[in-house]
This record gives sequence, C-alpha cells and structure tokens, in this order.
Amino acid sequence: MKELIDRLKAEGLTEQQAYKAIEIIKNFAREKFPLFGGAIDKLFDKYSKKDEDDFMP
Repeated sequence: MKELIDRLKAEGLTEQQAYKAIEIIKNFAREKFPLFGGAIDKLFDKYSKKDEDDFMP
C-alpha cells in the first residue's frame, strides 16, 4: 500500500488525499463486486494505514 500511496503523492496528492482516494476505490469495488466484499476488505485492511501508525492525536 505504501507504494500506491507514494505513487499518488508523486502525482500531486497529499497523503490524506491519497488515503481518501484508496478508500473511495475500496468502496467502489465493494459496491460493484458485493460477492467479494470480504476479500476486498481483507486486502485493503491488510495494507491500509492503521490508527496506531498516527503519532499525532
């Protein structure tokens, strides 16, 4: 996921915008392929930014 975030940032997005873009893509994929919703969640959650990664409250 870091590689994808880095690519999005290289295209001019901020880190927050990159994470939001990925969240939108995840939700889109879940809507279009509801049968694979669990697998999509696992894939994105495995590589997503964790709340504990944020050192600022």
